[in-house]
Amino acid sequence: LYQLSDEATEYQLLDRLSFQRFVGLSLADKAPDQNTLRLFREALNARGLEKELFDAFVAHLAGKGLLPKSGCIVDASFVEVPRQRNTRAENAAIKEGKTPEGWEKDAKTRAHKDVDARWTRKNDQAFFGYKDHIKVNAASKLIESAVVTPASTHDSRALDALVVAGDEVVFADSGIA
Repeated sequence: LYQLSDEATEYQLLDRLSFQRFVGLSLADKAPDQNTLRLFREALNARGLEKELFDAFVAHLAGKGLLPKSGCIVDASFVEVPRQRNTRAENAAIKEGKTPEGWEKDAKTRAHKDVDARWTRKNDQAFFGYKDHIKVNAASKLIESAVVTPASTHDSRALDALVVAGDEVVFADSGIA
């Protein structure tokens, strides 16, 4: 909700009573540090539970009447990652879904390479990374669903994963039309 990094979340938990109350901490409890927050998120992701947890959160809000059905807005944003400095042969192998020659023996190289990110262009500007596709409630502006794809994926390709039966009105930009 507040777009906080793990480090900023740790700071807010240490600094604000409202954040402590929100997560159920008393004044005597120790706030989790940024590494604990990251490890918890990674554990959720590894078990595929982040979608289940997110859906339960949205259902809870809807049950409290906080998500009035006045339509939804669908949009996408680029999330850039560090640009890769690969050879043409390495890029060709990555596009084929293979591990480039020599990388299998070098754990450091593999750890610093993002093989899922892709290049795309928009308005004569190049982007390397991913796209966050989101559907927000038009009235509350709360995110109802989200999908992450490589940056080269067209916005319309994520619509089926975002829009569900019962979404009365969908507002989208010209890239989805």
